[in-house]
Amino acid sequence: MFTDTEACYRAVKSKDRRFDGVFYTAVHTTGIYCRPSCPARTPASKNVSFFPTAAAAQSAGFRACKRCLPDATPGSPDWDVAADVAGRAMRLIADGVVDRDGVEGLATRLGYTSRHLGRVLGSELGAGPLALARARRAQTARILIETTTMTFADVAFAAGFASIRQFNDTIREVYASSPTVLRGRRTQAGPTTGQLTMRLAVRTPFAGAALLEFLGVRAVAGVESAGDGWYARALSLPHGPGTVRLELADALDEGSIALVPATFRLTDLRDTSAAVERVRRMLDADCDPIAVTDQLADDPLIGAQVRALPGLRVPGHVDGEEIAVRAVLGQQVSVAGARTVAGRLAAAHGAPLPPELMVDGLTTTFPTSGALATIDPDDLPMPRARGRALTVLCRALADGDVSLDRGAARDDVRRELVALPGIGPWTADYIAMRALGDPDVFLPTDVAVRNALTAAGADQKNAAALAESWRPWRSYALMYLLRSLARPEEMN
Repeated sequence: MFTDTEACYRAVKSKDRRFDGVFYTAVHTTGIYCRPSCPARTPASKNVSFFPTAAAAQSAGFRACKRCLPDATPGSPDWDVAADVAGRAMRLIADGVVDRDGVEGLATRLGYTSRHLGRVLGSELGAGPLALARARRAQTARILIETTTMTFADVAFAAGFASIRQFNDTIREVYASSPTVLRGRRTQAGPTTGQLTMRLAVRTPFAGAALLEFLGVRAVAGVESAGDGWYARALSLPHGPGTVRLELADALDEGSIALVPATFRLTDLRDTSAAVERVRRMLDADCDPIAVTDQLADDPLIGAQVRALPGLRVPGHVDGEEIAVRAVLGQQVSVAGARTVAGRLAAAHGAPLPPELMVDGLTTTFPTSGALATIDPDDLPMPRARGRALTVLCRALADGDVSLDRGAARDDVRRELVALPGIGPWTADYIAMRALGDPDVFLPTDVAVRNALTAAGADQKNAAALAESWRPWRSYALMYLLRSLARPEEMN
């Protein structure tokens, strides 16, 4: 339970949307929990408690408000910033690790015993791993119930429930409604085709068009494609391949929640939660853009650009191993050159998508680290030294010596990466920024960063020292610098 109740209550009284997903308000007189911006009448301070997660409120016996749908908010931005055990655990739980591997599997991934992990999460988040996973399953199920025509049986297994009974009991307990009531009088359930359309919540302001531009310029042929207002890519998921198509546009109203339309095509519905979470990470959906703007808007170097385009995101990635390979391909070459080589690797060593998934120009998944690790470096379409670095990296990933899931400790991963031949600080930091979601990465030796600093009239030799004032959001400052090369007018 949150201890700074006065600050929380002030946010509730002002219905401040910036705190949606950061904490939850439980009302003792009604037995419900709400988001801070709930439009209902503000309860008396003596009648409320505050919880850090929806799971904590549910574990305390409160059910979700039907008016404000508190579980539909983006996750707390603290989970992305935090490099501690709780933040790492939340990222893995959201990816469905507990559903696939159980609590023991989650604890093993984090390097703790299940008992100690339960104590840590109970202390930090107010609920243990099972309760946190249960809350995530309930949220996924509600979204599928309300936005698709999937049968309830398909919804149950797509959301990660082990049985129909468990699904029904959880929905009734969390939402005080049956699945039938949640669905209402809309179209009756029909056969499941593997295609799901839903809307992904992101905090605003959200510079969706700039994110689309970044992803589109780097799109690998066959694996990714982009067009006017949309981006699509292949997904490698725990139970099989899939694809997603996103509609990306700006949503610049401050302090609200935008909804990004997403169409998933999956070979196995059990991958729904993992697919959604990985795409949300790519969108940097849980970012706190207002905190970033507050830190950077008055900066003499990039402040004008921050004010001109608030809500710029640091693009994450759906697959840590893929972006690691692409980081090596990008060493000392242009973006276009790296994309061309990545396309050749994908065409030669990727797994072809099933015909029903070959939409929007997508034909293959990106090659796995295991597949690339077996290739003779001399046969790779790149300089021999870089080819050796690539195969060494892929072998370390395939053998589990380096882990690039969102539960990995960032500092440990960086040390493991730079210990590999051919992997320097630039590559390790770029991987940390995009694969691990580190919000405080800066690349002082990057050629584009140096050019951007020079164009802005700054001394590139002092790049690292200059970036100190941008902590803890140096990754976002970096994105503004990179964007300034294409949009110099925004620096004025």
